[in-house]
Amino acid sequence: MNQADLNLACAWALVDELVAGGVQHACLSPGSRSTPLALALARHPDVTVHVHLDERSSAFFAIGLARASRRPVAIACTSGTAAAEFLPAVIEASQSRVPIAMLTADRPPRLRGTGANQTIEQPGLYGAYPRASIEMPLPETEGQDSWWRQAAREALDPLLGDPPGPVHINCPFEEPLTPTLTMSLPAPTTERPELPRRPDAELTAEEGDRLAAEISGARGVVVMGAWPGDLSGEAEFWGGALGWPVVAEPTSTGRRPGGALSAAHSLIGDADWTGRHRPELVIQVGATPTSRATQAFVASAERLIVADRWHLDPDPDRHASWRLAVDADALREALRTRPIDQAGGVALMGEHTEVAARELWEGRLLPPPAEWREGWRAADAAARSALDGFLDGVDEPFEPRIARDVAAWIPDGGTLFVGNSTPIRDLDLAMTPRDGLRVLGNRGASGIDGLVSTALGVASAGPRSGPVEWEQQVTVALLGDLTFLHDLGAVAWNARRGIDLIVVVVANGGGEIFSLLPQRELPEHGELFVTPHGTDLGALTGATGAGHARVTRADDLAPALDRAREARGLQVVEVVVDPARGLSRRADLRAAVSAALSR
Repeated sequence: MNQADLNLACAWALVDELVAGGVQHACLSPGSRSTPLALALARHPDVTVHVHLDERSSAFFAIGLARASRRPVAIACTSGTAAAEFLPAVIEASQSRVPIAMLTADRPPRLRGTGANQTIEQPGLYGAYPRASIEMPLPETEGQDSWWRQAAREALDPLLGDPPGPVHINCPFEEPLTPTLTMSLPAPTTERPELPRRPDAELTAEEGDRLAAEISGARGVVVMGAWPGDLSGEAEFWGGALGWPVVAEPTSTGRRPGGALSAAHSLIGDADWTGRHRPELVIQVGATPTSRATQAFVASAERLIVADRWHLDPDPDRHASWRLAVDADALREALRTRPIDQAGGVALMGEHTEVAARELWEGRLLPPPAEWREGWRAADAAARSALDGFLDGVDEPFEPRIARDVAAWIPDGGTLFVGNSTPIRDLDLAMTPRDGLRVLGNRGASGIDGLVSTALGVASAGPRSGPVEWEQQVTVALLGDLTFLHDLGAVAWNARRGIDLIVVVVANGGGEIFSLLPQRELPEHGELFVTPHGTDLGALTGATGAGHARVTRADDLAPALDRAREARGLQVVEVVVDPARGLSRRADLRAAVSAALSR
């Protein structure tokens, strides 16, 4: 077997074992040194290959695929700085627990440090962010493919472990790289490696007793941050059966009717109201809250319980009096299944109904005071009414109304991918609780890079389970204009590739989040932070081949979205916002909500 065939045999073994471990999609950028990896991925019958010109975009596209499919995704590239382009996405994947296998082709180790062309120190390139970094042996003799297969098995454990995350597999290849045309590859393996199993983290009996004692009769609030799974059941339990106010961020999937508050951000953002309603206990589930108002509210509690085993550190300021490395449902199960005892245990819970709630409290676990529950409910209704009344009275596009209306427009079964900076905060402020919508975002490192690519990956992941057919499932990205420009290459490359994605671009001149931060007081505010771009987004989008519509009236947004959905493909809906007027309207909105709460 010649050198090129040895290379391909080893690459095939690596890819085949990753496929056996759950990889179905791979993102690939062209290159010479990566020829064995490219051929192995392309020739494997169970891999869908997505080719990208830009390695950075390719890696973020893979994050979108992995987020939406909840399966590991492989990315492959050639040697040199191509591998370095993966770093921003590797950081995001590490911080947000996304399983990505980075397959970086490399020159033979003997060339490192010699000044050889396109040769850099690739082992350890991504620092501490991968769960594991594996240096593959240079293919030199027949039979080494078994080593490569074993290395893939070793990579699956950290890739899919608890928590999952990225792994780096560096793959050196000697020339020649193009295999013989007569080379035949083995059939895909039918064996499945023993995959890592996440332990079912449960509360001990002692912890269950303590939890019951902590929440019994407490003036409590549950705060749900970003979560990779589904917290709708938890929101229903805490907000329904227990009657606690539930503050659910959109990316938690817990903002559903009947469970979560509708205008929680407006409530906790009002200093007068929160000053009169300081909670005795906050239970925080999931990642650290997005907004500073929610973070301050959590920190204001007399006691804080944090329950999360997915995120790096859901309590970076160390406010928690009790930290539990468990999934969200462990708290619910600890209360649902505990028998009545003298320690104040609870009755066995059934469905989340009034009967179940009555059984819970009859189990000698005291409910929160009635005035606490009803006070939050009444204030939430008043804040929601004031919020919607103000937004509906605005004729020109205004960022919170754009976020609210986009989330409400997406048909059941659809997905909203929300960008960082102001879009995620405006969605948190204005989104009405609803069913049938999945909200995703890159909140691991919260950067603005690669977000168009990630949204394209989400839209390409394939069907979701549910009553809505795949062809009818709509994916929308809500992004700022700087975010859009930052990843314009992804628009240019994917505009004609048949991916159905609607990108709503909030065109407020760029960098307006700094008008909401202390930097607005600096004399260099406009020059260094806002960075107005003055770019004709319609001309740029048209040059890529993507569709474009420009919206200048708030009521025209939904019809524009209807047309974009009908047109299919990659469609950009630019919504023009006056940044100065938007800033003053935010102050007016806060005043309107405060007035409603004071009444």
